Amino acid sequence: MQAVPDTDARPTRGRVVMLVDNGVHGDSRVQKAARSAAEAGWEVILVGILKGSNAEDTWRIGDAEVRLIRVARRIPHPITHRRALLRRPLAYKPGPTAKRHLNVLKARRNDLTFRLAEIKVARRAGGPRWVELAGKARLAVPYFLNKAKFRWIKLRTRESQRLQERQQDPNALLDRTALRLWQRLHGDRAWRRLDPELWDFELAFGPVVDKLQPDLIHAHDFRMLGVGARATMRARAAGRDVKLVWDAHEFVPGIIGRPTNLRWLPAQIAYVREHAPYADSVMTVSSTLADLLRETHDLPEQPAVVLNAPPAELTPEQRASPVPDIRALCGIDAGTPLLVYCGGINPSRGVDIMIRGLTRMPDAHVALVSVPLNGKHPIMYELEELAAELGVADRVHLLPYVPHWQVSAFVAPADLGVIPIHHKPNHELALITKFFEYAHGRIPMVISDVKAMAEATRAIGQGEVFRAEDLDDYLRAVREVLADPQRYRAAYDRPGVLDQWTWEAQARVMDEVYTRLLPDRPKAPAQRTTTPSTVAQRSSLPVS
Repeated sequence: MQAVPDTDARPTRGRVVMLVDNGVHGDSRVQKAARSAAEAGWEVILVGILKGSNAEDTWRIGDAEVRLIRVARRIPHPITHRRALLRRPLAYKPGPTAKRHLNVLKARRNDLTFRLAEIKVARRAGGPRWVELAGKARLAVPYFLNKAKFRWIKLRTRESQRLQERQQDPNALLDRTALRLWQRLHGDRAWRRLDPELWDFELAFGPVVDKLQPDLIHAHDFRMLGVGARATMRARAAGRDVKLVWDAHEFVPGIIGRPTNLRWLPAQIAYVREHAPYADSVMTVSSTLADLLRETHDLPEQPAVVLNAPPAELTPEQRASPVPDIRALCGIDAGTPLLVYCGGINPSRGVDIMIRGLTRMPDAHVALVSVPLNGKHPIMYELEELAAELGVADRVHLLPYVPHWQVSAFVAPADLGVIPIHHKPNHELALITKFFEYAHGRIPMVISDVKAMAEATRAIGQGEVFRAEDLDDYLRAVREVLADPQRYRAAYDRPGVLDQWTWEAQARVMDEVYTRLLPDRPKAPAQRTTTPSTVAQRSSLPVS
């Protein structure tokens, strides 16, 4: 990525505005899509979200421009400011009221304590007894009044906490009744009541998209679908024929909802159902998900499948960036068994099984390539504590992310790549990014028995499958791979195994979608020459 240069606009096939509800930096699919579309001759402007104090709000990915905007919380959910008098009439209105009252009373108590100390010091200095008694009498009423207020505020604070717990209870009758009522009254439009925070994306992105006047809007994932659909309708009402592509990264009904918010997942499902019919074309990450989307939304055609595969070729800029040596970072030699995991960590990713397994593999090490630029997440500290409790902390290595185009080369020196995810609806549907990254690193895999990846692994033979969350079966799979790694690596030599698992092949599918929607545009220009990134040549890669 480089700063945006001041250059004259070059001829393009049309303007594509990509929308994404994140900061772009950590989203390899979005970055690759923007770069490839620009290389195919489209003018690409990728709009994402500016978070924190990051001052870098504009840059380029290849010939694609990135713009980050702030998304303010303009319409918070009613639960954040509504009192709920029927449930807990003594509860405070959500906000800092209770804390402010408590701090005021603490200040008054400290002041009374100070005045009482003055009286005691005067008495010890030889002052008359009656002066001490009179002083204490003057402070008695304020003291007991302050104490009574303390009890009253603590009572109301407890009521507020109980209200919050009740509001977060997914089995609360009142919340379930309200949910069913809004769904019955408004159908798919009910998301406006169930999660009005979705409007924040519309209010932030909508004016930006309108001003850019795109020929095609590429909406990444479900939150941007609604933004893209509304922008498309506004443009058409103004006489411009804008096309909308929905890039569905996951199956929304399969998302694990927020356990403390009964309304969140139904709101997202309704939001997608309302806006899906406005998409002129749909693309997604797997054939299984494509089938689900077509059936769920009664789509007129099968969504195009664009896998989130790594690039087979690197740009000169990417090639110039040195690839770190994963074994050197772990402080181990080539003969030490190294198990690697890449990607985000949460409880459903099952990474803890890799740490527990080390207690029965005394020579092995585990590398978790999971630390973002802004530092470790709380769950990473929990894993470190677990490793310390089990006595394997010296063999667990938490490593920072590397750029997405380096992942395959970075993990290639490992003995095997692990995908230990648990059985969750969306985990069953696709070959995830790290599956392809391990494959292009030509390392064997050990994968839990989630449907799509387990089927692919058994068919290809590049790894072993174990029962999710089963430590004994996980260890069985790891030992089988370590006993004969070359047998599993040989699966990658079979013709056609890796050919379609490249981003270049996926980018052609994406460009075919664009071209079909805008058939009067010029053909794609000849692709620029780039440098192969074949991991088999990794010994020649520069190492930091």
